[in-house]
Amino acid sequence: MGEILFLAHRIPFPPDRGDKIRSHNLFKALARLAPVHLGCFADDAADHACEQEMAALAASHILLDRGKSLPIAGLQALAKGQPLSLTAFHDRRMAGWVNKVLRSRPIETIFVFSGQMAQYVPEDFRGRLIVDLVDVDSAKFEAYGARGSGFRSWMERREGRLLRAEEARIAWRADRTLLVSKAEAALFAARLDEAMPGRSTCRVEAVGNGIDSVLFDPARTLPEPRLAVKEGAGGPRIVFTGQMDYAPNIAAVERAITRILPRIRARLPRASLHVVGRNPPPSLLSRHGRDGVHVWGRVEDIRPWLAAADMALVPLEIARGVQNKVLEAMAMELPVVLSPGAATGIEAEHGRHFFVAESDEALANAVVLLAGDPQSARAMGLAAREWILAHASWQAALASLPRMIGLQTENLIDAA
Repeated sequence: MGEILFLAHRIPFPPDRGDKIRSHNLFKALARLAPVHLGCFADDAADHACEQEMAALAASHILLDRGKSLPIAGLQALAKGQPLSLTAFHDRRMAGWVNKVLRSRPIETIFVFSGQMAQYVPEDFRGRLIVDLVDVDSAKFEAYGARGSGFRSWMERREGRLLRAEEARIAWRADRTLLVSKAEAALFAARLDEAMPGRSTCRVEAVGNGIDSVLFDPARTLPEPRLAVKEGAGGPRIVFTGQMDYAPNIAAVERAITRILPRIRARLPRASLHVVGRNPPPSLLSRHGRDGVHVWGRVEDIRPWLAAADMALVPLEIARGVQNKVLEAMAMELPVVLSPGAATGIEAEHGRHFFVAESDEALANAVVLLAGDPQSARAMGLAAREWILAHASWQAALASLPRMIGLQTENLIDAA
């Protein structure tokens, strides 16, 4: 078969955050099937440190620093009438490299990871185009805009409106448009029905996330000793993990700190909340060490922190797609208390595999209930890992990739 061009808005290494975990496994799976040329951007020096590992798998690659500031990207978006998401990732060097690869290599398939990169697909490309949008980003920005006020709210509503049109354009152009869950795919299809007559000609499919259950195995992981600090001992150690410069994660942690944890500590005074993830903003860092809150920032390995915790709390109010943080906690046998949005796309059973609650009071009550019944909490954690082993492997999630790129075989792919 021919070769594949894979375009990603971030380097798919290291797989240490939600989008990079998914792109990493997709890239590795595709590289097992055909030569893959990879074009992507780097956010920091840690990304560049992974270039050698990436190059070992790619037939060729380009890794560019994304140095454009948000204000400049915003001004360009306003001047061009485009979404900020597109101008922030527009780079002439990337466009030039894409055109060079398409001229010099027998590319049969372009696989676009994240809608920002679809702008690099030439209009005259006649091969197969697969676009993994992952989430319905336009709906996310619409939700941001509805919650806010002032200029920022206006920009977010504008972004949602323009992204919705861009998503429709992408779906019309692509052979397949992928979303991370059946619920997300159904939402996207419904929005296409409203925005673009004739959507029936667009192929929208769900390709779920998986998890490496061998890597995320509590039997193979030593607990992080820093969670045994005096302030965290004696009460339930509650953990929230994630990229902490991501607005929905920040909002979820602020909700946990200001509205949920005080309700828990009123009944369990030694309960503690541990926020683990890179780039926490000053507003969260200032909370560290106060009223049972600990903000740890970036860590080398999230698994020891999950192994040391008693449960995970995921009170997301704006959530799109499948939350890897939930899958990771479940794989590590943690009981997980989460909001309905955080549970979307994870077809596990409430009360058995995790505990779903909506209000602050209900979330706090669930934590207190599990903390007071260690046997039930343990049973929920064990059941959660059993569900992961049965339903959430990357091998199963990516089994349809060979068919998508034109191979006749339906062999399962070991993308771990």
